[in-house]
Amino acid sequence: MLRFTQAIKKALNDENWYAALGLALALPDICANVCSPNEGSQRRYVKWYNQYMLPKYTRQVGADREEHVFLQGEDCYALRCALLHEGSHDISEQRAQQVIENFNFVVPPQGWEVHMNKMNNALQLQVDIFCRDVCSSVHQWLADNSFSNGEFDSFLTITDMNGNSIA
Repeated sequence: MLRFTQAIKKALNDENWYAALGLALALPDICANVCSPNEGSQRRYVKWYNQYMLPKYTRQVGADREEHVFLQGEDCYALRCALLHEGSHDISEQRAQQVIENFNFVVPPQGWEVHMNKMNNALQLQVDIFCRDVCSSVHQWLADNSFSNGEFDSFLTITDMNGNSIA
């Protein structure tokens, strides 16, 4: 599993935003499949997201500090489907979509943050923060669960010409 989070971090360092985001959106499904392989993809994705990511995308807002969810599991799953299957940010036609209709991902601006800004039904996210949030959630998931050595055996491994695994 760490090979995937390391790949995201390397892609972020290389400013390969699309590679980082694509893998980050796939990781909740990969993790959830380890624990619930017989559940449908959407159901297990949303369940995993709600446990490990939702707290990062829920904030107290306004003068009365009302709790607001910026990114729900269903909308994140819809984004995963739109990006990985269609190359799109528009999730308005995705069945899983709940609140958000499209996303605007931005690169890290110099010296400040532009993350979790919502206007109407669009959500602006800073791509590096989102990807790092996914990675930290995966690490938390790993810490919360005990796995024997077999759960990750079927994961894709890329090797060099000598058959050595590339991290």
